[in-house]
Amino acid sequence: MDPITLNAMQGAAGAAGGDNYVGDIAVACNLSSKIIVYPWSSGFGTKYSDPSTLPPAYALDVAFSADGAHLAVVSGSTPYITAYPWSGSGFGTKYADPSTLPTGTSNGVAFSPDGAHIAVAHNTSPFISAYPWSSGFGTKYANPSTLPTYNALDVAFSPDGADISLGWTYSPYNYVYPWSSGFGTKYSNPSSNLASAGNGVAFSADGAYIAVATASTPYIYVYPWSSGFGTKYSDPSTLPASQGRGVAFSPDGADIAVAHYNSPGISVYPWSGSGFGTKYSDPSTVFAGADDVAFSPDGSLIAVISGSSPYIYVYPWSSGFGTKYSDPSPTPYAALGVAFSPAA
Repeated sequence: MDPITLNAMQGAAGAAGGDNYVGDIAVACNLSSKIIVYPWSSGFGTKYSDPSTLPPAYALDVAFSADGAHLAVVSGSTPYITAYPWSGSGFGTKYADPSTLPTGTSNGVAFSPDGAHIAVAHNTSPFISAYPWSSGFGTKYANPSTLPTYNALDVAFSPDGADISLGWTYSPYNYVYPWSSGFGTKYSNPSSNLASAGNGVAFSADGAYIAVATASTPYIYVYPWSSGFGTKYSDPSTLPASQGRGVAFSPDGADIAVAHYNSPGISVYPWSGSGFGTKYSDPSTVFAGADDVAFSPDGSLIAVISGSSPYIYVYPWSSGFGTKYSDPSPTPYAALGVAFSPAA
């Protein structure tokens, strides 16, 4: 999931480490409910009641709005996106579907940092659908003039809301457009193009870097970003073990995490303007592979979604992994997306 400006402001509170976060954690999965949300305060609380109207099929991604008042889930069946009011009491009544739906299985979703827009990455043309958002969907924005040509996998707004990035499965694998209540002219591709599918995309919280997790080596690409791509940073000295599936910067910008297939499932590195530092030690509890990763807004936690039971792993984070928190009850199943709400 993409960092937002609010995260950067809150990140200072968690810089010293420890579990400071109190809020909610949402998981897109393939249980009957399709979406599970747990309260969090030094561990998983009792799952919130399911929404009265469930998403229609297995859920593939989830996002909270920056103010925490809305939650959106994308899935594999029409209407492909389902959105709800969200509060400390749980789910409200589902918002009406957009009048123009995404055209197919939707793999990624993001709210803009100011909460005024919502974007969906999906697997059929035009591959990206974006809408005004104000406690419900507005009329879909016009498609970008330069469309992706194949399945879109993830989407992220920059922290200032001025750009939108889309990862997809055909060369050049990642497009970035200026954004201002609609798509601008696509930025030029980077001089060092991705080698394979852009499975996950993220901007750093200060907007100075853009990262893409990819399907083939080196599995993670990072570029300086300033209204366009700079020269790709050198690869980390220890690469992720296999296909990158998700990527996230910590809210303070000091670390970058890559969820990937194959054990240990997660690789995290120090990050600075010089690029990647030496990979942190693996967590003591590792897993076969992972599909998504997120830092809590204060930076004190890191959550990893895995295809193996218990499907969600949460660790304290302070320049390295702490001991995994106890599993939630019930656990998700076949989880593919994770998001923290803004801190309570």
